[in-house]
Amino acid sequence: MNNIKRNYQKELEAVLKKLPQEKVPTLLLHSCCAPCSAAIIEWMLKNDITPVVYYYNPNIFPRDEYEKRKGEITRYCEKLGIRVIDGDWEHDLWRERVRGLELEPERGARCQCCFDLRLEKAAQKCSELGIKRFTTTLASSRWKTLSQVDAAGHAAEKKYPGVTYWEKNWRKGGLQDRRGELIKINNFYNQQWCGCEFSMGHMVQNRDKIEEKNLPDFLKKGTSDAQ
Repeated sequence: MNNIKRNYQKELEAVLKKLPQEKVPTLLLHSCCAPCSAAIIEWMLKNDITPVVYYYNPNIFPRDEYEKRKGEITRYCEKLGIRVIDGDWEHDLWRERVRGLELEPERGARCQCCFDLRLEKAAQKCSELGIKRFTTTLASSRWKTLSQVDAAGHAAEKKYPGVTYWEKNWRKGGLQDRRGELIKINNFYNQQWCGCEFSMGHMVQNRDKIEEKNLPDFLKKGTSDAQ
């Protein structure tokens, strides 16, 4: 049996050298963060798919946390020559959408509503750019229920004729293992909760078990709530 370990980084570098300088996006990738996106983007480039990354995550709170996560995905994409579009921090709109669902459990109705908004905006941006397909890194997250994510994607595509949601389980095909490798290689900030103020309870309770570099800034400062 061949036990030689593949060097994925060298393989990616070889692929990038073959790509034309001007890359025409063939797919819009809604990105929630760098840790969830890196292996997916790498896989896409190896399979001749050039994504434009759309960072639309108005659920993330506070604003400093939003900017921190945006900075990580931007840093990674700039290295690869991938365009990143910032969808803006529309947290007030998000709060309005989830009003009345604040006490819902994780993976419940609030999460579905959150996915609906984010993927509706992704489909809209896809249509504006003239790109026919979109997908999301939410389908790779251990914090999310895949069926909810896919339901939101298919609901969004119906609102924009000519736009198709690419339903794919981004946890399979070795991508979860590669995710962990890329986090280490790129020294990513690897947050321990999805981002919204209603979901951070578990992370706050387990703060002593989380590496300092992966704590949000408001916990590093010794506070127990976001200001």
